[in-house]
Amino acid sequence: MEDHVNGNGEIPRLKELAELRFQLRKFLSFSEVASERHGIQAQQYQLLQVIASAPAGQAASISYLAERMVLRHNSTVELVDRAERAGLVRRHSDERDLRRSLIKLTPHGEEILRTLVPEHLAELDRMTDHIVDALRAVNASKVVGEGAASQAAQSSSARQA
Repeated sequence: MEDHVNGNGEIPRLKELAELRFQLRKFLSFSEVASERHGIQAQQYQLLQVIASAPAGQAASISYLAERMVLRHNSTVELVDRAERAGLVRRHSDERDLRRSLIKLTPHGEEILRTLVPEHLAELDRMTDHIVDALRAVNASKVVGEGAASQAAQSSSARQA
């Protein structure tokens, strides 16, 4: 009965999903603090990552950045504007399509990225077991949750019959 007090007794896999969200949020929180410690926003750090990791032959256009950042086009433009003002990136005109801007890292942006990436990797190394365990728990509970959901559906059908 105590499980029902918080309303989570009837939702399969909720505890496992909440733990995974917590572990991911802890990493994102670390990223926010680490980025701010280096004078940039976490979203600017993510932007630097996307630009620097674009595959060979893939221009870092606003459209590409928006897709990889999971942002709207106008939000990406604003993010690039802020990053440009901070000296992290520079816009260049696409020689094949002058209407399109391509975004490149400045030396300052590269320097910050070279500092933050190892910090993030070290934090991931520290957190890996917790994140993987939480993900495995969600997946492991899938079988149990589906079985419970199936049993509940069968029970409900039987009562209605």
